[in-house]
Formats: sequence, structure tokens, C-alpha cells
Amino acid sequence: MPAQSVTALVTGASSGIGAVYADRLAARGHDLILVARNEERLRAQADKLSRRHGVAVDLLVADLNRLADLRRVEARLTSDERIGILVNNAGFGGAGTLAQSSVDDMERMIGVNVTAVMRLAYAAAPAFASRGAGAIVNIASIAAIAPEVLNGVYGGTKAFVLAFSRSLKKELADQGVHVQVVLPGATGTEFWDIAGLPASNLPESWVMTPETLVDAALLDLDAGVFASIPSLQDESQWEAWERAREAMLPNLSSRVAAPRYASADVHEG
Repeated sequence: MPAQSVTALVTGASSGIGAVYADRLAARGHDLILVARNEERLRAQADKLSRRHGVAVDLLVADLNRLADLRRVEARLTSDERIGILVNNAGFGGAGTLAQSSVDDMERMIGVNVTAVMRLAYAAAPAFASRGAGAIVNIASIAAIAPEVLNGVYGGTKAFVLAFSRSLKKELADQGVHVQVVLPGATGTEFWDIAGLPASNLPESWVMTPETLVDAALLDLDAGVFASIPSLQDESQWEAWERAREAMLPNLSSRVAAPRYASADVHEG
């Protein structure tokens, strides 16, 4: 975890998981830059955190689906040398099937869940690497590894966040920048209302509070854990999944087709 003297920039910070990250990071002594669309809620959050924790809180009112707003946040990440933590939390989801969903809404989802995450990480990574320290926390979802549980576009966006984070981790490992991806399960936030499936419809045993989620993920961040899945009770299942994936890596490219195609009309060419 970066030193207390660094500032944390948190997107989607006016409610839910982002608001809890802002509170917990402020409690650790970090000044904050809070990013969200709703200025009224953002100002209320900033006032509460500055009073509670005695930290400086700046606001960036921005819609990350608007390129001009996104570029303002990028510019802050590249120019403000105090920033040492990026929490890429902003995003939204959907519970409807492909046939039930508006393609324009799905494109907007990709804009926030993929494009904004990528561009903000691209802004932060070189700045952090040049100083030899920093942390990038990307909020994905269990849908990254189980895309069939919710809307397929949502699962696809979160699979991107997981894959992108893994690549960033490899690229930045020797430059002092820690990359973490967080995969929440069902979490008791407004996400479910916006997605069209209120959390009250889910089994109570499935739904974690955002406070529990963030506290666990921050413990993983302190420990240098790459993938934090606080709701997964048996960590060895993730480790087995990772070992299976890694075992395939050296075998994924070959000049010849596998023996199982020997009886078919498969030719080299």
C-alpha cells in the first residue's frame, strides 16, 4: 500500500463501493480526489469525509462516458504528482438478456466499464512508474469469470477488466506499481436497482455489504494480492483455476492441429 502522504483518486465515489473506498482511504490518512456525475451527492460525500477524517477532498464532477470529462480526469492523473492511488470503480451493469437490452445502453456500459478504465489506467501508470510507486485498483466482478450469471455485455466488460489488470500487473511489476483487481460478488448497493434486479430479490446469504467488501479488498491490497475475491470462501478454487490457466499457456499455439482432428479433413496451409 502506498504511503499515507499520497492522494487517492476514486471514480464512482458518490455512493456504493466507491464511497466506501473513499471513506476507508481517508481513514488511512489519504487526501482524496472524488470523481462522479452527481455533483450534489459528491459534495455531500466530500463534506462528510473532510469533517470525519480531517483530510483534503477535491471534487471532479465528470461523466466518464463524455470524452471531454474523461480527458479532464486523465489530465489530473498525469499532472498531479500527489496522486499515488487510482481506484477505477465507476461502472454500471444490467441483468436483462441481449434481446431485452438496448444496444445503446450496452455501448454506454462499455464506455464506462471498459474505455474509461483503460484510459484512466493509461494516464496513471506512466506517472506512477516514473515515481517508482503507486497502486491501481480496478473493480471488476465475479462476472469476469462467470459471465453467464448476468447480462453478457456486462460480463464481457468485466472479463476485460480482469485481463487488462493481469497485463498491467506484468508490465508494471518491476516499476514499483502494484495492480489489483477486485471481483465482488453480489454487493448491497444501488447497482442492482440500476441493473433492474434489486438486491432484495437475491438470497440474503449472497449479498455482502460494501463495507465488508472494501475492508477485505484493502487487506488484500496491503498483502500484495493481485485478485481479491472477498466472497469466495475457498481460496484454493481460485488458485486451481489459475494453475489450470497457466498450464495451458505454453500449449496454446502450435503449427499443427491437435491429434483430435486427425480423422477430419484438416490440412496444413
